[in-house]
Amino acid sequence: MSDEPEDIYEEIQQPQTPIKPYSDSSELIRHNLRGMFQTWFLEYASYVILERAVPHIDDGLKPVQRRILHAMKTIDDGRLNKVANIVGTTMQYHPHGDASIKDALVQLGQKELLVETQGNWGNILTGAPAAAARYIEARLSLFALDVLYNPKVTEWTVSYDGRKREPVTLPAKYPLLLAQGAEGIAVGLSSKILPHNFNEIIDASIAYVRGHDFELYPDFMTGGLIDVGRYNDGKRGGAVKVRAKIEKLDNKTLNITELPFGKTAESLIESILKAFERGQIKIRKVENNTAAEASILVHLQPGTSSDKTIDALYAFTDCEVNISPNCCVIHDNKPCFLGVSDVLRHSVDTTRRIIEAELQVSLGEYREQLLYASLEKIFIEERIYKDREYEEAVVLEDAIMHIDRRLDPYKSLLTREVQRDDILRLLKNEEDTPF
Repeated sequence: MSDEPEDIYEEIQQPQTPIKPYSDSSELIRHNLRGMFQTWFLEYASYVILERAVPHIDDGLKPVQRRILHAMKTIDDGRLNKVANIVGTTMQYHPHGDASIKDALVQLGQKELLVETQGNWGNILTGAPAAAARYIEARLSLFALDVLYNPKVTEWTVSYDGRKREPVTLPAKYPLLLAQGAEGIAVGLSSKILPHNFNEIIDASIAYVRGHDFELYPDFMTGGLIDVGRYNDGKRGGAVKVRAKIEKLDNKTLNITELPFGKTAESLIESILKAFERGQIKIRKVENNTAAEASILVHLQPGTSSDKTIDALYAFTDCEVNISPNCCVIHDNKPCFLGVSDVLRHSVDTTRRIIEAELQVSLGEYREQLLYASLEKIFIEERIYKDREYEEAVVLEDAIMHIDRRLDPYKSLLTREVQRDDILRLLKNEEDTPF
């Protein structure tokens, strides 16, 4: 008897389904590819645009930033939290890896507006990275707590796994998008919004509220000089020219004290050395003394003009860069290309609506307090609790109906109609109630 399973082998060799002609198969493939591009690719592109790369105009945040700030609020107790703990909490809302969350949190912390930091959070001047998440700590700033949160006027949605709820947008009462800036690359479009000065944003907001004209121009934490002649309100097609600030210490030494936006001391030095190798500038050596402040010493060769070297540095190195802004934001659940003045106006109008909603909520709460205080006062002063009908009531509904009848003369003076739950609350707090 043979050990080989001949019967099984023969059965496997038999084709299970007839093979279709080549022409039918190719038509089927073409149909599937067309469907993939029409559905899957568009869904992927929409997801990247709406859920990852482009900030929302209402609060100026990308989804990962919004989820980080929401997660920090859920665990906020006034003390610093380990970044690793913040990242873990954010992963309950953000369906991506911990590395992207940590990087986004570090960027928020380096902007020194919404997040207070402790530990080594890197250096935007040198390009040094932040320490590991288990070593650094953070908490929400007082500014963030004041202008960014109010659960009573927040629109909520469920998280990606349905276990939690997260805000659609945070009720931001300040143009965070213009203060922090934003940059992202999506599918088919990109966004690059430059940061602006905190106080200038406030001044422009006040001017808009008063009906005056205003202008907003970028301002960078790394300093430098800027030419805004072609800024075009931050719209597509505009451009700004940014220069490093170069000082002459003496005829043989230059000191770069402020950097162009987007450049670090190391990347700037690298561009200087490349220009030297190409023979475009004549230098002896470059020293990087950048720490809390930028300081790059450029030592010139003997007989070299410092003024001509400064011109050459601007012409052939990253001491001068051109930046093309592109104010792309999510508005009405779709990407829109606007100007920074449009973003400011929308933010001010949104702030008005948020403040009005907060006042309406507060007014409603005060009216509820007044209503209950009035009901309690009437219940006690009119000695309704001593009525025979109330004391002898056996069924709760009978007691409720009696109290409701006794309140009839006063209902026109109350802030709203008396409901069954109001009377139940009154009975619940009454110590001598028979129920």
